[in-house]
Amino acid sequence: MRLLIAEDDKALGLFLKRGLETEGHRVRVACDGAAAVEAFREELPDLTILDLNMPIKDGEQVLDEVRMMDGELPVLVLTARQEVETRVRCLDHGADDLMLKPFSLYELRARCRALLRRKREARLMLRAGDLEVSRLDRTACRAGQPVELTNKEFALLEHLMLNRGHSVSRVELLDSVWKMEPAQTTNIVDVYVNYLRRKLHDPAPGKLIRTVRGQGYTVPLEGEIALGIDPVHAAAAVAASPAGAFAEAR
Repeated sequence: MRLLIAEDDKALGLFLKRGLETEGHRVRVACDGAAAVEAFREELPDLTILDLNMPIKDGEQVLDEVRMMDGELPVLVLTARQEVETRVRCLDHGADDLMLKPFSLYELRARCRALLRRKREARLMLRAGDLEVSRLDRTACRAGQPVELTNKEFALLEHLMLNRGHSVSRVELLDSVWKMEPAQTTNIVDVYVNYLRRKLHDPAPGKLIRTVRGQGYTVPLEGEIALGIDPVHAAAAVAASPAGAFAEAR
């Protein structure tokens, strides 16, 4: 599993990284709030461990921003703050669990395992805006209305939804959905994307399925759908911002 640790205490971040890597996880550490938001956008981690006392962007602001991008990926908040109001506010803003410092690594691991179990169950239902895709029943609905899809159309939509926030190349789609060699000349991916757009009432350039020029296709994150943000331009804007430049320099 991919884990993100947002912790400005480098020693504690390294301790957590090593402790969680022993369970087979791939762990990335971000040392400030801006870097944490950008890492979340890039990784879409299976679990985020978020400290509240972060420089540049406070942990509560980070929580709000990651929840705009994805409302389902689990977030466990770590904090030394004792006020009940802070803990309640974090839970109300979308945190799935909360632990007070100091804490036991054994308990933290157990809570992570519980959140990841729930996350695996949630992955059976994929959502983007008003689109819902059930991997169990292999059905799709938009705005509560069923969408009739062929097996290949469903497999294409499922792959794009599982990689939300990331551009998926035509080569990857040919390999994963059609089991075809990329050397074969075909426009079958573009043809099927057009089929999907027509059935989802999502005409090009698309709100749900977007073309990433020179790269492929993407289903954007929740906040980008709601705000109509182009994910490519959004990433460029973050990198060019003062906060992004500071995070890059660190």
